[in-house]
Amino acid sequence: MSRTRGTRGRHPRLRFDGWIAGVGTSSGTRVVLGHWQRSQFGPFSDVMIERADGERLLLAPSHRTADFVGDTYGFDTVRVVPVEVSVADDTWTVAAGPLELRFTAGRRRPLGVLLRAVPGVVAALPAWAALTNGPAHLLPTQVRTRGRTGARRREWYGVRDMRPVGGMSAVFEGLDLGVMAPVEPPVRFGFGSVPRKPTLTRVTTTVELGR
Repeated sequence: MSRTRGTRGRHPRLRFDGWIAGVGTSSGTRVVLGHWQRSQFGPFSDVMIERADGERLLLAPSHRTADFVGDTYGFDTVRVVPVEVSVADDTWTVAAGPLELRFTAGRRRPLGVLLRAVPGVVAALPAWAALTNGPAHLLPTQVRTRGRTGARRREWYGVRDMRPVGGMSAVFEGLDLGVMAPVEPPVRFGFGSVPRKPTLTRVTTTVELGR
């Protein structure tokens, strides 16, 4: 990840390259995993959880990442816990404090094949995020690829790949969260939600810092 500066007077921009997975469960809890292979903070992963009662929880691996993500999005509770992600073939295993999550990535559909062909340098451009911004363009209705966040920041999601989640299991604080379900209602961490259908998405995320 790089920290970039544009034209004179533009605020600093931070870039994050990685994956976002969004899944729902039959218990009503929705889970969003961010797995960042390159970032201002080095490689790291974080988990955003919205419970059936509406509580929004962030699980982050350090105080530094917790502060940044917590300032950018909205949470009721923030916990600093070890967040470990392992990927073997198409199976993802996540251990994040009270959460144990396991899911598989399915075969790409035509949209995923199309997005995968986008060069990384193009996906990193805010203009690409504007082009794919829903609902009238490429991505699902509840997905927004640009908007304003907390701390007077702006954010763009450059989508580079999408794969359906084929199956999952999840346990939170020792309780089974049930079978996979749509992400419904949409999560309320930022200006948009993840797709309603559980999805694994590769993104280049650009965050422009406020004053």
